[in-house]
Amino acid sequence: MSAPLLIADVPWLLYRSYFALPKSIADESGRPVNALLGTVNTILSLFESPPAAGVPRAVLACMGAEQADYRVALYQPYHAHRDPMPPELAEQWRKAPRLLEALGWEVPTSEDLEADDLMYSFARAESERGGRALLLTADRDLYGAVDERVAVLELGRGGAEHVEIGPEQVRERYGVEPALVPDFIALRGDPSDGLPGAPGIGAKTAAELLRSHGSLEALLAAAHGEDGGGLRPRVVSALLENEQLLRAFKQIATLQQLEVEAPGDHATDFLTGAEAARELGMRRLAGRLQQLGQRAGS
Repeated sequence: MSAPLLIADVPWLLYRSYFALPKSIADESGRPVNALLGTVNTILSLFESPPAAGVPRAVLACMGAEQADYRVALYQPYHAHRDPMPPELAEQWRKAPRLLEALGWEVPTSEDLEADDLMYSFARAESERGGRALLLTADRDLYGAVDERVAVLELGRGGAEHVEIGPEQVRERYGVEPALVPDFIALRGDPSDGLPGAPGIGAKTAAELLRSHGSLEALLAAAHGEDGGGLRPRVVSALLENEQLLRAFKQIATLQQLEVEAPGDHATDFLTGAEAARELGMRRLAGRLQQLGQRAGS
C-alpha cells in the first residue's frame, strides 16, 4: 500500500495548541508561540510515531476562513457563539504559513471557504487517483469525506496508537454511512458550529430515521405524506415546523468540492524548517528540527 497523504486542519491545530499549552512558551521577545509550537510538534509526531498507514508521503497544511460567508447567510447564528480570536493567537496564525512552508509542507488556503472544504477537496482528489489520505482534524463534518481510501486520523493519547476512522468506524459512531453525515448533522445538530438540529431528535433517532428513509429529503417527503408517512407525530412536527432550517443545516454541513490536484511526494525539509524556527525565536523547536534533519540525512 502506498504511503498516505497527510491533510492537516491547521486552524484546529492552532486553536487546540493555543488553549492547551502555556502562554509562557514564548519567543526571544516574550511573545507567545505556543500555538505554532503545538501545531508543528503534532504533525512531526506522525513522522516519529507513524500511523498504521505509514509515514506521510507529503503534508498539506490547510487553512481558510473562520467561517464561509455563504454558511452565515444560510443561518445567521452559524459560529456566532464563538469568541473572537485572541490577538496573541491571531499573531501566530499570521506567522503559521511561513513556518509550515519552510518545512516543505504545502499550505493551501482560501479567503472564502473554510479549511474543511479544502481538506475535503484534496481528500477526494487523492482518493480518485488511487492514493490514501489521512485527515488530521477533530471536526466531525469531515466524517463525510471518509471512504475506503480516506480516513480521519484520531491522535492517540499517552502513547496510545493513533486511530484511523474509516467507513466502518463512522457507521459505529454515527449509525449511518459517511455520505449521510450532512443529513445526520442537520437532524441531530452540531453544537460546535451552533446548529441546533431538529427539536427533540437526538443522535440515535436521527440515525434510525436516516437508515429507514435514506436521506433528509426522503424523510421530509415522508413527513408531508398521508398520515405523516407512518412517522411519530412529534417527529413529523419537528420536521415540518423546521423544514427550511433543516435544509439549510444540511447545506452548511455539506463540504464544498473544489477543483484541486493531489500533490506529488514531498519529503519534509527539517533543516530549512529549523532555520525558520530560529528566525521566529523558537530555539527549542529549531534544535529538534535540526536533530531530525541530521538523522534523516544520515
